Amino acid sequence: MASVSCLLSEDQFRCSICLDVFTDPVSTPCGHNFCKNCITRHWNTADRCQCPLCKETFTTRPYLRVNALFSEMVAQFRQSVQQKARSSVFIGKPGEVPCDVCTGTKLKALKSCLVCLTSYCETHLEPHLTMPGLKRHQLIDPVENLEYRICTKHDKPLELFCKTDQTCVCTHCPALDHKTHEFVPLKEEYEVKKVELEKTEADFQQMIQKRQMKIQEIKKSMKCCKENAHLEVAEGVQVFTDIKKSVERGLNELIKIIEEKQRTTQKLAEGFIKELEQEISELKKRSSEVEQLSRSEDHLQLLQCFHFLKTPPPTKDWTGVSVRPPSYEGTVERALVQLEETLSQQMKKLLTESELKRVQKYAVDVTLDPHTAHPELILSHHGKQVKHGDVKKNLPDNPKRFSHYNFVLGKQSFSSGRFYFEVQVKGKTKWNLGVARESIYRKGVIKMTPEEGYWTIWLRNGNEYKAFTDPSVHLSLQSRPQKVGVFVDYEEGLVSFYDVDAAALIYSFTGCSFTEKLFPFFSPCKNDGGENSAPLIISPVNRTA
Repeated sequence: MASVSCLLSEDQFRCSICLDVFTDPVSTPCGHNFCKNCITRHWNTADRCQCPLCKETFTTRPYLRVNALFSEMVAQFRQSVQQKARSSVFIGKPGEVPCDVCTGTKLKALKSCLVCLTSYCETHLEPHLTMPGLKRHQLIDPVENLEYRICTKHDKPLELFCKTDQTCVCTHCPALDHKTHEFVPLKEEYEVKKVELEKTEADFQQMIQKRQMKIQEIKKSMKCCKENAHLEVAEGVQVFTDIKKSVERGLNELIKIIEEKQRTTQKLAEGFIKELEQEISELKKRSSEVEQLSRSEDHLQLLQCFHFLKTPPPTKDWTGVSVRPPSYEGTVERALVQLEETLSQQMKKLLTESELKRVQKYAVDVTLDPHTAHPELILSHHGKQVKHGDVKKNLPDNPKRFSHYNFVLGKQSFSSGRFYFEVQVKGKTKWNLGVARESIYRKGVIKMTPEEGYWTIWLRNGNEYKAFTDPSVHLSLQSRPQKVGVFVDYEEGLVSFYDVDAAALIYSFTGCSFTEKLFPFFSPCKNDGGENSAPLIISPVNRTA
């Protein structure tokens, strides 16, 4: 049978309707062969029942049976075609669809037929362009998986979209399975869905962009976290090294005290022993002389020396003399108390230093606002220094300007978050510093309390420090600040002042309620005949963290 199939041409095994290898071949009364489904669909859509090839018309629709012998020959041919197809090569570009009819080297398909479910190159497409029966077939741009474009129930192309069921259907579905549903052509729904997809794609791109930005944010945060971890480790090593040194110093001091007591006692005991040994030596010498004299036969010598030798040499009364071991009671306890005080002071300083480093991260650039400055104040051209002048300048009395006290505000305002700035107060005997809210009274006598919108501290008489509360709080400082740091946490309601050089907290206003803009506040106070002539200087922050 294989030899017979080899003698037949390839075209004899292809249906003239679908141009593919026969599937269930049947013969018409005129002797032509077709796929059973192909000739059935053809007659279902044609006006007359006639042969697609010879045009012979049949008065009644012939009853078609599958040709068993020819089917076997077709099966063998199909197998040989499949073997060739497996060894065939498609020379098209990526994304192009190969021709389903070509064997060996496959060419690019120009069209796909939704009736034949086959893609055709230019050569194999020719019958669909010339034969009347094939001209009625629906051709589309070449696509793969054509079987998915046919209705499985009615064997018709999917040309409509059921909006009710949100599915693609054929032209028979509305009348049979979707009678009350809403339908639109595929192209119409395609345009709608295309717009939705474009919007969806834009949304996806936006989501992707946001996530990419989030990745960068997380990476930046992790980098910062890693850097902070290294800094914290370094700081921790330094802190514990200092603590270790303090403990070692405390231990050495304890050992030194104990050893000093022991040396003193030992020196006293050695002195007593030396003195006793000297007395023993004198007594032994006298005892020897007495013994020699007692053996003497010289009466005169014995009587002459008797009185001298009978009297013992000068000695110390040792009855009440003793060497008591030194008392070490409380020595370790006192050393531990001293160590605790030292460590407490050291820890307090380290914590304040750490806190100062933390708040310095929120440093802002502050400049003085000349529109708020009292007429007696002199501001530098760059707005970083202010001092008191002896002459009151003739300036416009605008609503922002202080008219009674020598005050000035910063240009910058803050209504959220945290901010920090530093002011040099070196050489001054008087000053006021802090922050004030925007609505403060500026034209007359002012009560500088938090209730009136001021959170400030001051210096008077060179060493008298106060926090302006109601009543005011006297501040006891270990050293005289040369530079003061001011930190504000708006949401936390916190205003803190620091001695920058000593890394010490001066004072904190806590539990504040901020509801409007805050401005940095400065007052160099009066010149006092030159005693307080030094300016307040807004200094750049040296970030040590």
